[in-house]
Amino acid sequence: MKTTSLAIISAIGLSGAAYAGDTNSISFGSEQCNIEFKNDVRIDPQRIEITNAQNQHLVFEHGELSIDGKSVELNDQQQQALTNYADNVRTYMPEVAQIALDGVKIAGVAIEEVGTAFGIQSSDALTELVEQIGVNIEHTFYQNGAFVMGKKTFEQLGNDIENQFDEDFERAMEQAVLQSIGSVFIALGSELIGSGGNMDEFEQRMERLGEQVEQRVELQAANIEKRADALCVSFTELAAQEQQLIGMVPELKDYQLLSN
Repeated sequence: MKTTSLAIISAIGLSGAAYAGDTNSISFGSEQCNIEFKNDVRIDPQRIEITNAQNQHLVFEHGELSIDGKSVELNDQQQQALTNYADNVRTYMPEVAQIALDGVKIAGVAIEEVGTAFGIQSSDALTELVEQIGVNIEHTFYQNGAFVMGKKTFEQLGNDIENQFDEDFERAMEQAVLQSIGSVFIALGSELIGSGGNMDEFEQRMERLGEQVEQRVELQAANIEKRADALCVSFTELAAQEQQLIGMVPELKDYQLLSN
């Protein structure tokens, strides 16, 4: 059971893998992604708004740019470059939230797999904890019909998941044991009888069962890591695109979203 417990913990950890911590750099995926988030972005269906540390706002809507309430004239080349950039922001940014939410789903799958493999009922406490983490992630990124992300969002998400995990996971595990202890003994007894009372064979069967559950969970986790690595490449390219855009429209300098 140790390996399956670790699988659950790792899966929940994926849900927080996109947050930035103190340095605001992404650390999801198999390797460190050296991208720093500098400002906050709000993405509506027709509008992108970037807010900097001075609480000044850049708004790009219907091909028109305004900075701190003042309109900025754009030529055709500048407008097209900014439109392309806005399209990429709209495409790549929400994937961070989706990766985090999918990490939470893997934790749910891990709990179900353990229950099925060992013939025990699912833990209400663990299930509720995983579901609540998912709700917190969704509410952090999706606010009033818009997608919100950036430095403040990462700090909030990281603190929320870390605090909730530290405070609630141990309690949820204790409740899970209490809820399922009878079923566990029945399942273990059945397995022991099935092995003819041979403790060595019983131990090996339990180990194989745990490894099978862990492999199923890790396969899904590996797929998320691949997506995270691909997103890191996309963000690196987006940071380079920002630099080119700032060269074309210098007014954007204080509203940069990414740096590497």
